[in-house]
Amino acid sequence: MAGRHRGSRSPLSSGAVRAMAGRLSWGLGDQAVSSLTNFAVGLYVARSLGTFAFGIFSLVWVTYGVVLNVSRGLATDPLMVRFSAVPEDRWRTGVASSSGTAIGVGCATGLLSLVAGLVVGGPLGTAFVALAVVLPGLLLQDAWRFAFFAKGEGKKSFINDCVCGVVLVPALFVAAHFHTVMAFVLAWGFSATAAAGFGWFQCGIGPRVGEMLGWLRSQRDLSVRYLVENVSNSGASQLRAYGLGAIAGIAAVGAIRGAEQLLGPFLALLMGLSLVTVAEGARVLQRAPERLKHFCVILGGGQSAAALCWGLGLLLVLPDSVGRWVMGEVWTAAQPLILPVTLSVTGSGLVAGAAAGLRALGAARRSLRAQLFASAGYLLGGLGGAILGGAVGTAWGSATAMWLGCAMWWYQLRAGIADHQGSVDSAPEGLRDDEEPASA
Repeated sequence: MAGRHRGSRSPLSSGAVRAMAGRLSWGLGDQAVSSLTNFAVGLYVARSLGTFAFGIFSLVWVTYGVVLNVSRGLATDPLMVRFSAVPEDRWRTGVASSSGTAIGVGCATGLLSLVAGLVVGGPLGTAFVALAVVLPGLLLQDAWRFAFFAKGEGKKSFINDCVCGVVLVPALFVAAHFHTVMAFVLAWGFSATAAAGFGWFQCGIGPRVGEMLGWLRSQRDLSVRYLVENVSNSGASQLRAYGLGAIAGIAAVGAIRGAEQLLGPFLALLMGLSLVTVAEGARVLQRAPERLKHFCVILGGGQSAAALCWGLGLLLVLPDSVGRWVMGEVWTAAQPLILPVTLSVTGSGLVAGAAAGLRALGAARRSLRAQLFASAGYLLGGLGGAILGGAVGTAWGSATAMWLGCAMWWYQLRAGIADHQGSVDSAPEGLRDDEEPASA
């Protein structure tokens, strides 16, 4: 899996570090636009349609999140690992196949959504029919974002998300005229589809849906594991929420969600950096492999420290009156959970550093082991805590599990780096200085 990396490289120069910082900045900016767009959609729907209709929209949104994780595991995660910092022609080949795979996943899952919507019927059914229509465009737009970051052109992804946001404004205005969940789903999906078309224009590469099976075969050593890894990550959070609701009541779920919402700006930071950290890790591995561990430590430690500062700021600086004004009655239940939720997100920051390193190495087997261990612990810790102490118990149980999972992630990264070094040392001398045959 690491066969495409070079054996001898020059150290990272100050110019390379500045270039890396610039790419990371574009990742943060891109995620800020994307998060703001998603927040605007949810807020507009909630204010326009009321609680019941917003609940239907939320079910559609959660379903899209699962499908997005499937698409990323099969299409764009392997692209980031194997087609970052590679020659132009190889990048274009990978983008054509991975974007075609994203469309294929959208069509396949869209068909399932269509059937489910027709069977269920009513407002919920029509919402899922609308989701079926827009899934291919939604997934293609997400695929272009990863393609641009794999090439180190985060500015293009930022512009693409801005186009999506601009198109969304009139689309929401039209949807408000119809006053249905289906109209809002179509408006949201149409804006992403328009941005997907613009992304096609930006990179000049046509998605090759016909190469989907070939892509899945060639990337199966990564894609299958990343698929399981992605779904297990989101699935554990969903199951924890369902279990907490069954054990301690829906109000406890709201309290946890309220505390997590207060960490929302930092979670957006994590998501933004995740778009570029794998590609940057691959570049570090190519140019100075001995620096990969340092890169991961700085990345994870920086995110963890930022999360801790944000959480402590909420606890020590945010006035109680402001909290009540922002969150209403939820503040009373969420405030006692800020500390354990902060510790949990702090652990997530450290995990992000190790995860970036393992994916840069292409060590899918090791990252899968770490993710399954962490997800199982997160679910068991959360549910066990719910039984012992409701929402407070869940928060502390999840935080404890997160740090145990963090230890596993870093153990796997250390082992993965050792494996990579061993493969480089055992390679023929002629292959150490020149690029080795691609494993993909």
